[in-house]
Amino acid sequence: MSNLPDKVYQFGPLSSYSLKQRVTIRLADIIFYVLIKALGSGTRFEVRGTEHLEAVKAIGKLPIISFWHDRIFLGTYFFRNQGIVVMTSQSFDGEYIARFIQRFGYGAIRGSATRGGARALIEMIKSMRNGHAMSLTLDGPRGPRYNAKPGAVLLAKKTGHPLIPFVVQPKKFFTLNSWDKMQIPIPFSRALAAIGEPIYVDQDADEETVAAKLEEVQRSLDDLVKQCDEWSKKDS
Repeated sequence: MSNLPDKVYQFGPLSSYSLKQRVTIRLADIIFYVLIKALGSGTRFEVRGTEHLEAVKAIGKLPIISFWHDRIFLGTYFFRNQGIVVMTSQSFDGEYIARFIQRFGYGAIRGSATRGGARALIEMIKSMRNGHAMSLTLDGPRGPRYNAKPGAVLLAKKTGHPLIPFVVQPKKFFTLNSWDKMQIPIPFSRALAAIGEPIYVDQDADEETVAAKLEEVQRSLDDLVKQCDEWSKKDS
């Protein structure tokens, strides 16, 4: 058995960072953890599509939770303490992100589409073979916003496990001045968590089929965003 399941739940070493960076990483880790926990615990979730997750589990499959980068805040809280493994970038920001998500019961694999992507994909495949669900932001880590990248589809092809599109949106929120316009919920807001139908990718799928599946994931996420937008505009 690989030692990956143990490693992904452990904090990474900080020896390559300066003293100032190590202090900043530890502070950011705690601050984000406390903030997400405080706002998440005060959020009232309405959930749609739980039957899709249950159907995946019923046949012994693991979900590859696929969502947009701007929904990380509440998404992190919603799927907490389920042993899900995520990919974080090999960077200063990625290190403190890995730490605070690990405090919520996630595992973390370092890598991204631009840095360490091939190695990260191999590690994710190993992790799923060891029985761990995965979660990926399809437009991360730097965008373009709402433009799905193929990593999750390739992971589904290699493992035989399905993609589960997911969007969560608070009724009241403000957005950060960042490339993804990340949504931060107003305290004690309601939120809609919308789970899409599973998307399977055959392990012998050719490039054309993989591209078609990526378009299917894109359409599903776009539709879930539209559902959430319509829901958020309704009267409370």
